[in-house]
Parts: sequence; C-alpha cells; structure tokens
Amino acid sequence: MASDNYSVADTAVNFNKARFTQSAPGLAQCPPAQGAEVAFAGRSNAGKSSAINALTNNAKLARTSKTPGRTQLINFFALSDSQRLVDLPGYGYAKVPLETKRRWQRHLSQYLQQRRCLRGLVLLMDIRHPLQEFDTTMINWAVEVEMPVHVLLTKADKLKRGPADNTLQAVRRHLREAGVGDLVSVQTFSALKKSGIDTLQRRLAAWLQS
Repeated sequence: MASDNYSVADTAVNFNKARFTQSAPGLAQCPPAQGAEVAFAGRSNAGKSSAINALTNNAKLARTSKTPGRTQLINFFALSDSQRLVDLPGYGYAKVPLETKRRWQRHLSQYLQQRRCLRGLVLLMDIRHPLQEFDTTMINWAVEVEMPVHVLLTKADKLKRGPADNTLQAVRRHLREAGVGDLVSVQTFSALKKSGIDTLQRRLAAWLQS
C-alpha cells in the first residue's frame, strides 16, 4: 500500500478557502490545465458532495441531493490561484438513458486520462458496498496513466468499528493482490461524524503541492 508518511507539510493548503468557479460538460470546456487539481469520483450514492463539504468545512459548497445522478457536470472549486478540487459526475445512475450513461462515462475517461494538471483521484465507495464494477473501472483508468488513487470508504458511521476495519483490510488486500497497491491507498471516512478528514487533507495537500 501507499505510505501514509507525507513528505510535504499539510499547512500550505487551506481547504476552508474553497470556492466554486465553474462547471464543464466535458474536457474541452474545462479551465486551462495549469497548476494542480485533485478530482473526486464515486457512485451517485457514495456521499461525494458530503465528503467535499466536510473536507472544506462548508456545508453549502457542493450540492447534495437525495436524487442520485443530479451532478452531470464537472464542477471546479478553487483553493488558490493554482490549486483546485474537482467534483466529477456521479456514476451508477439508475434513471437516465443508456446513451447518457455512456456519454458521461466517456467524459470521465477523457478527463482522467488526458487532464495534465490532475495530480490524483479520490474515489469514494460506500463502505457497505465497496469495489463495485465501475469502481474497478475507475481504478483501471487511473492505473493505466499511473495516476495515484486514494479510496474513501464513506459512511463508516453506518458500521461498528470491527466490521468497518474488516472492510478496510479486505479492500486493501484486494488491491494488493491486484497489483495496484503502490498507486492506491485506502481509508475509512464519515462526513456525518467528521472522521477521517485530517488524513484526507494530508493526502490531498501532498498531491496539490507536488
């Protein structure tokens, strides 16, 4: 597994300064690929917006919805003039046409594989349902271009400590056996309980300052 010992201090990135700047339907409409950015991806019910809001200490930054699949655009949030967080469209939508799903999937693939300023991918999975088919697809896309991935096992508050730790170890073991442990790290996370935020901030700060 990737080490949790970060070589870059975490104090130079102020996540509380995050502000929305723009949305883009695809790679061509994204802002110039300058500076450094970290992207968030996950199934529509994985708690992506809640995680971004918890990370930035701003409950209104990323929109949360009870209707999966509402986020259909690539959303950019500036931390500074040269650092950004990116909220990618949720995947796993149940109520949109197949062609729409394919188009969104194509945009995700293009962004992950062609966005030159992308420093890492945060992949969110509901801790009760990790490593679904599209989660694996996202990891494969990232690994193909040697993009580091940090997996957030979200909604950890839904499980007791023992089962949550067991799931964490099982996911780590799966990734290690798949031969991607050097690029993919994993942690548990709860936006509701505000647990795991410090670990996530340190990981992102290291990427954004690399």
